[in-house]
Amino acid sequence: MIDCPTIRKRSIRFHYDLVTPFYRLFWGRHLHHGLWNGDETPRQAQQQLTDALAGEAVRVGDRLLDVGCGMGGSSIHLARELGCCVTGITLSSVQQRWATGAAWLGRANRRADFLCADIESLDLPTSSFDVIWSIECTEHLFDKPAFFQKAADWLRPGGRVAICAWLAGNTDSAENVQLVKKVCEAFLCPSLGSMADYQSWMQDAGLCLKVCHDWTDRVARTWEICQQRVERSRVRSVASWFGKETADFLDHFSTILRAYRSGAMRYGALVFEKPPVVKDSITSPEETDCVTLATRLR
Repeated sequence: MIDCPTIRKRSIRFHYDLVTPFYRLFWGRHLHHGLWNGDETPRQAQQQLTDALAGEAVRVGDRLLDVGCGMGGSSIHLARELGCCVTGITLSSVQQRWATGAAWLGRANRRADFLCADIESLDLPTSSFDVIWSIECTEHLFDKPAFFQKAADWLRPGGRVAICAWLAGNTDSAENVQLVKKVCEAFLCPSLGSMADYQSWMQDAGLCLKVCHDWTDRVARTWEICQQRVERSRVRSVASWFGKETADFLDHFSTILRAYRSGAMRYGALVFEKPPVVKDSITSPEETDCVTLATRLR
């Protein structure tokens, strides 16, 4: 694992509070990478990433916790298309309000609800969810092993953790280590774990690996497109008005692209399962009434 001790949680919150509208204009309703098979548009590629992960882990009607829900893109899609009952968690109050409005406009507000909370300090009931879903959020967690211990407790027996994550790759050279650290600093990641780190943390939490994909080559185009859009627009000059961290974020699109191309970073999709128990001993999920946990916690 590559650590970056200079990152502070308040900086992560401030970043997303500030730049969420720019994300929406610049990249779309999803904040995550696209997954390319060919010549799809970025919007199609982003949806393909969501659908690919969902295909590995999500079932119709699942109760799902979306950790780092952003503007609610994945939560709303899973609620509408698969009938999931979704609780989305974000550190940003701006994103929480945005996601809530998007769910209402998309007529998914009865199945998708959103909380502004720090997932690392949140206490949730045991066996509350069928799926804990997180796309490109675990990079922002300060104590990843502790989070996965809690996540395992929140899952019902037979439940799944489904994540897409930026990963530390080949860090045998000092040059690659420095490259990853630059990414961590620019993109506000307290640390980046390797594929092996994630598997170890999950195993320690009592979860079993079911799916492990390296999608690096299929997502790297994201940063080529982002870099082109920055160069064609005036967003870089506007970003400097909002402080050095925001400007650094844009300036280092090329850095993360170099990290992918050099192997210093990888992009992984992983699904882990909580071992099932005898069916008769499992508390039956509520099938008829989708009341999200976010609603109950208010």
